[in-house]
Amino acid sequence: MSVLPDPLERLILALERLPGIGPKTASRLAFYLLKAPAEFSSDLADALKMVKNGTAFCQRCFNITDTGREECVICADPKRDKSVVCVVEDPLDMVALEKTDGFKGLYHVLHGALSPIEGIGPDDIKIYELEERVKNGGIAEIIIATNPSMEGDATALYLRQRLDKYPVKLTRLARGLPVGGDLEYADQSTLLRALAGRQEL
Repeated sequence: MSVLPDPLERLILALERLPGIGPKTASRLAFYLLKAPAEFSSDLADALKMVKNGTAFCQRCFNITDTGREECVICADPKRDKSVVCVVEDPLDMVALEKTDGFKGLYHVLHGALSPIEGIGPDDIKIYELEERVKNGGIAEIIIATNPSMEGDATALYLRQRLDKYPVKLTRLARGLPVGGDLEYADQSTLLRALAGRQEL
């Protein structure tokens, strides 16, 4: 039997379900919210409701957008290069790429990666929607920016197989050594990829 009141216990259990939050962190957060001004808790509760009720998926790229909008701000931007599409696993990957300010094309968010072990197949992510975009024409290059993991590589390979029949250039993000990293600390796979992807000086 818990010594804590039921509302506090329920909040702790709800916070524990968040990724990366264990029982101790959940308890700390719950007690912080308990001590915080009522206005703060109210604002947080409103924000949580809004994120579910006020967001939807872009009908073109499946990025997150405001409810009632068919296209996200990126797809609707006339300055973006519509002939280049960067394929990412989730919206956070797209946010990371946007922060570089180095990509001016459009995106396609898969909302996951192929993982037979977890039962995630092509029907569970937005692969067929990507193929439809390519089939409709106007795309010259697809940049596959899935994560450098077994699932990400399997997804990239599957995408290549599906899109190979279309007159579109398929590229993959380069991989190698991080800026400021030391060779002695790099793993074998990273070193091999860095060697394979070497560039002329």
